[in-house]
Amino acid sequence: MLFTLKKVTGGLLLPLPFLLLLMALGILLLWLTDWQKSGKTVISVSWLLLLLLSLQPLADRLLLPLDSRYPTWNGTREVDYIVVLGGGYTFNPAWAPSSNLLNNSLPRVAEGVRQWQRNPQSTLIFTGAAGGTNPKSSAWVAAQVAESLGVPPAHIQLLDQPRDTADEAQAVKGVVGEHPFLLVTSANHMPRAIHFFHAVGLQPIAAPANQLAITSPLNGWERAIPSSIWLSHSERAVYETLGALLQRLKGEKPDSAEPGK
Repeated sequence: MLFTLKKVTGGLLLPLPFLLLLMALGILLLWLTDWQKSGKTVISVSWLLLLLLSLQPLADRLLLPLDSRYPTWNGTREVDYIVVLGGGYTFNPAWAPSSNLLNNSLPRVAEGVRQWQRNPQSTLIFTGAAGGTNPKSSAWVAAQVAESLGVPPAHIQLLDQPRDTADEAQAVKGVVGEHPFLLVTSANHMPRAIHFFHAVGLQPIAAPANQLAITSPLNGWERAIPSSIWLSHSERAVYETLGALLQRLKGEKPDSAEPGK
């Protein structure tokens, strides 16, 4: 119950649903009350915020501090395990395996496979429980993709009970012990993920995937035209910031370890 409440509350605080709710409030004020000026102000401010958060310069400026904290891992240290955290997914057996990984999940698995190719003696651990009424878990679907990309089943291990990052850290601890391991998750999620793993006494090597904040050249119109792509970048920045605030409210201090340590 608490898990569902956390997800629903967090989802409503993301830019698109939150601003749509504000616009709805403004419309109600215009149609059902005498507070015409207040209604116009709420709608105007909501529209302006939605516009700004849908523009690349602002969206990626918000996301960059999270996205760039941990560099891509190309180190030579050998590891025994590569842990790939779960993400969005579905399961349709008629689809290509990779099509069942949604949003951030496919880049995570791709980076996990890349790191395994650099450490073929290691074991790939996929985490993530089944969502809703789905018959398959996030971990299982990710493993199917890894196998389709050439990773032998003998080098894959599933942890399909954890429902969030805190649970994933606890589950991984029971498997890896003191062994060195890479932690693969989205770059913007890595700061919070590292904190959760440090909290259970583990010292993962950060191997971020799915970097989103663009600092390389773009066409001028791509920066100037609002897009759902840039809005999704703003959403990730807000989501991870809310998650970090929740950690602080629980009395957990922000992680102070240096990237890659």
